[in-house]
Amino acid sequence: MSTRVRFAPSPTGHLHVGNARTALFNYLFAASKKGKFILRIEDTDLQRSSMENEEMIYEDMNWLGFYWDEGPRKGGDYGPYRQTERFDLYKKYADKLLEKGHAYKCFCSKEELEEEKEKALAEGRPPRYSGKCRNLSEAEVEKLEKKGIKPSIRFKVNKENVLVSDEIRGDIDFRTDSFGDFIIVRPDGTPVYNFVVVIDDALMKISHVIRGDDHLSNTPKQVLMFEAMGFDIPKFAHIPMILGPDHSKLSKRHGVTSINVFRDQGYLPEALFNYLALLSWSDENEREILSREELAEVFSLERVSKSAAVFDFDKLKWMNGIYIRNLDEEDFFERVKPFIVKSGVTHRHYIDENSERVKQMALSVRDNLDLLSDIGNYLKIYFEYPATFDEQASEILSWETTPVVINMFKEEVERAEEIDGVKYKEIVKKIQKEKKIKGKPLFMAIRVGLSGKTKGPEVDKLVTLLDKDELLKRLTTASAYLSE
Repeated sequence: MSTRVRFAPSPTGHLHVGNARTALFNYLFAASKKGKFILRIEDTDLQRSSMENEEMIYEDMNWLGFYWDEGPRKGGDYGPYRQTERFDLYKKYADKLLEKGHAYKCFCSKEELEEEKEKALAEGRPPRYSGKCRNLSEAEVEKLEKKGIKPSIRFKVNKENVLVSDEIRGDIDFRTDSFGDFIIVRPDGTPVYNFVVVIDDALMKISHVIRGDDHLSNTPKQVLMFEAMGFDIPKFAHIPMILGPDHSKLSKRHGVTSINVFRDQGYLPEALFNYLALLSWSDENEREILSREELAEVFSLERVSKSAAVFDFDKLKWMNGIYIRNLDEEDFFERVKPFIVKSGVTHRHYIDENSERVKQMALSVRDNLDLLSDIGNYLKIYFEYPATFDEQASEILSWETTPVVINMFKEEVERAEEIDGVKYKEIVKKIQKEKKIKGKPLFMAIRVGLSGKTKGPEVDKLVTLLDKDELLKRLTTASAYLSE
């Protein structure tokens, strides 16, 4: 049987990291087996689902590089790929289950069911359905329907145990008395998740169902329905949940959890892709930086842990910094441009007019970036000179040699037609020779004079990327401060 896996999100908003990691494991597993990755939209929650939310899912998946082989916008032989477009199929199989005696109509009201549930809980029993409507005769059913009572449809559970074979957790034996006969179609005719997912997985010929372990309790119900409808049962693999740094379930209170926010903060999709792959999975050679091609080659369910993964925001940032530094120069500049504009240090027109200069400015601070959104803080040094000097800069300005260096450097800049790398080195050598100043007293004096800061890009970058007028303006400000 060919490998076919699916990712089936509900269109209720942007993807969060838990869903994205599930999509990733499916995507990598399909790639490792030369199989198919199917996207299916589970939009039966009509109140929360919307096309706008569906667009968000496509946006997040495209950004992360999850390209599906079949699904909405792509088509395929097993569509449609939205559940709301498959209701005729669900009705057909619900009718079949009723005909074969695997399901029955239940006329119990919400109030009756709630009362049953409360009584069971009070008596310390699992809150399962009593089976009151299980053996209604055709005449009784007809009589109730004539009264206008709309029934739900319940699946008839006739087994005491269901054995689930899980690719990660091994064999798990579930007792059915924990859930009893369960609803597959609501009184309004809407099919429920556990029912439709079985039909979709079977008709789409899904070979492996890889999903979060929060779905594990649904699996025995689904196995029973696969069997009742005569479908082949796919292999199941339930991946562990993702925890926050405090080891509770990852949520918004821990920080960023939505994929679009990671994107807006300046994370690279390659870095997030890589990091998510390492949550409950590890490379046998213990590598941490792996390209998507390398991950697709080495990924296997056998190396997925049973233990929950802790989302380490600091490690993700560290990894993102590595990916930023490994980008091709042109690629880096194209990706960082929107963040430069957004930071407000300069505007799009200036970048377009001075593209090569701004690119070199950005490259000069690239090693400092963990996020693309950090660019404004580091690039500011090229566009702003501080109104006051901080403690560290003031200390360097207080050195006896600093006025000598700054004043001579300023004089040499005034004489020069332009300042390039060669001219900068000439000036430095001249100061060293004539004033006998070198090392830290020389270079830190120039740095503070030009930037007002003790840290930043290499001094030669500052000198060559600022135009002559700006250099003189800054040196004059520093010189005036020294004369005071």
